[in-house]
Amino acid sequence: MFAAERRQLILEMVRANGAVSLRELARVVQTSEVTVRRDVRALEAEGLLDRRHGGAVLPGGFTRESGFPQKSHLATAEKTAIADLAAGFVEEGEAIVVGAGTTTQELARRLARVPGLTVVTNSLLVAQALAHANRVEVVMTGGTLRGSNYALVGSGAEQSLQGLRVSKAFLSGSGLTAERGLSTSNMLSASVDRALVQAASEVVVLADHSKLGTDTMFQTVPTELITRLVTDEPPGHEDRAGTELQALADQGVQIAVAGAPGSERAERAEPQGGGRQRRDVPLPGPRRGHAPGGPQLRSAPVLGDTGQPDRGRVADLRRR
Repeated sequence: MFAAERRQLILEMVRANGAVSLRELARVVQTSEVTVRRDVRALEAEGLLDRRHGGAVLPGGFTRESGFPQKSHLATAEKTAIADLAAGFVEEGEAIVVGAGTTTQELARRLARVPGLTVVTNSLLVAQALAHANRVEVVMTGGTLRGSNYALVGSGAEQSLQGLRVSKAFLSGSGLTAERGLSTSNMLSASVDRALVQAASEVVVLADHSKLGTDTMFQTVPTELITRLVTDEPPGHEDRAGTELQALADQGVQIAVAGAPGSERAERAEPQGGGRQRRDVPLPGPRRGHAPGGPQLRSAPVLGDTGQPDRGRVADLRRR
């Protein structure tokens, strides 16, 4: 198949599905992922699609939301690492809410081992992951089923959350920026996510690095309400993700990076004398007065003078 034919087929697949993994593209066009990556880069240069880690999506941040089958094949290793780390912030006997998404589904699979846990969710996939956990109680919202992400949305879901109070909310989304916070491409999903946030004392956002710096149509959680971001290590060439992490940390968001060597103590980025100094401190507590919980993160370098996080070593950063 000639390059022009490959690229046309790749473009048609992305337009039809919203998002497609490099692995799937390579399988369909019957070539290597290296070749497909080169084709995707060329199509991005023409403004016909956008690259994401492990795949390609429709161009622009304000496009329609891709469905679960496409999302489930994007950044799978990163989502697994994020879920592993995020599960450590959940304690025995807690009551939490977990929103819809492929990353939160991975988190739910790990929560099945936490005894005495109560999980409120609007996601059928989260509920399914916990269905056979005999020490976890699952409470589902009402609402109308949205088939593209197997989530319950609408007024029924929002009303069922009224009067609810839990310790933490774990949410994902389509994009995250320091300026606007977490956002998603669907109005109904955004509305339910806002109701989940209102029920929680702390808000933990799960987002792989490809979502950092991406802004989509509907805001779900403004930056000032995000307690902690759990993300993965951005590649060295991803300047946008590193810059966004610094901006989020500057606004008081605690940053936990999955896959960083050792993650059981934290350090605070604290400007002193015009530079950024390292200082070992306990993991900062929640910003809303809730008792601290979850793992402590091991010592790790703080942000350097360049404003970029040292690769894979940022743990929790928070400005005084």
